[in-house]
Amino acid sequence: MTEERSATDIFRLLADDTRVDILRAVAVAQYELDEVGAGAAELTFSEIYEHVDVENTSKLSYHLGELTGTYLRKSDDGYSLSHAGERIVRFILSENYEQPESFGPEPIDGICVFCGADALEASLSHQFFRIDCTACEQQVTGHPITPAQIKTRDVDTLIQSVKLRTAENARQIRRGMCPECGSHLSADVIEVPESALPDADSFVVTSTCEECLREYNSPLTYSVVYHPASIAFHWDCGVDVTRRGIWEFHEYVYEGNWTSEQIASDPDEYEVVLRHGNDAVRLYLDSTATVIETERVRRESGEFQRS
Repeated sequence: MTEERSATDIFRLLADDTRVDILRAVAVAQYELDEVGAGAAELTFSEIYEHVDVENTSKLSYHLGELTGTYLRKSDDGYSLSHAGERIVRFILSENYEQPESFGPEPIDGICVFCGADALEASLSHQFFRIDCTACEQQVTGHPITPAQIKTRDVDTLIQSVKLRTAENARQIRRGMCPECGSHLSADVIEVPESALPDADSFVVTSTCEECLREYNSPLTYSVVYHPASIAFHWDCGVDVTRRGIWEFHEYVYEGNWTSEQIASDPDEYEVVLRHGNDAVRLYLDSTATVIETERVRRESGEFQRS
């Protein structure tokens, strides 16, 4: 049976430059492999000794023994990174432990979901990519951002990277997977009658990870934007939602083109309608915000009809 160690014990293993250098050496060796699809890089004891500044082989053997089982795997062919080793060494190499460079406020396209003003500005706030409305002075949205994400991009490409990451995260959340740790998310639909959001969508989906304790919140309409039925519908309408930021959907809710309502109880069921021109897609969701049915509709004589 594997000996259980506390988080303090696990992180104490890295309180030594030699051990950090060992993890770096294995990561660099993996990067330098010429073979495509070579899998996890394995370094022999001798190869690690050549790449790491350590007093003697006995000291190296001791440090490898401490790292093995938590940050390294050992096989007959050598040592490779474990899951924890992969995560921590990428964190170290990218220097995501540093404070990110500040940016903004910068004007950004889109309207405020609360007041409809075309007056949005993006900036960095406590390591969050934050968008505020200068007209009503409300925060419109916020997304986690990494120091590496900022330092490797100018403002325009940074904004594009935020759009891409939020879209990818939203797709994982919709499928019930935590973007942070990969564990299962439990989701609930909550009505917020006194919300500052427009009446068109007064429901919020709260998705919670019981492992890493991350919580994700989204208006009910936004929770289905990246569902295949929505992506296909908008693509047919000439809109690629996968390349848009969440804040670029605000106009649809503010103008009442995207709506949600509860259509049944015991069990609860919800209907989201995403309209574009004379067409729309309806998505029906259960109490966990899981899409259970979809349909395309076309507006005729002021009413939407099935197509």
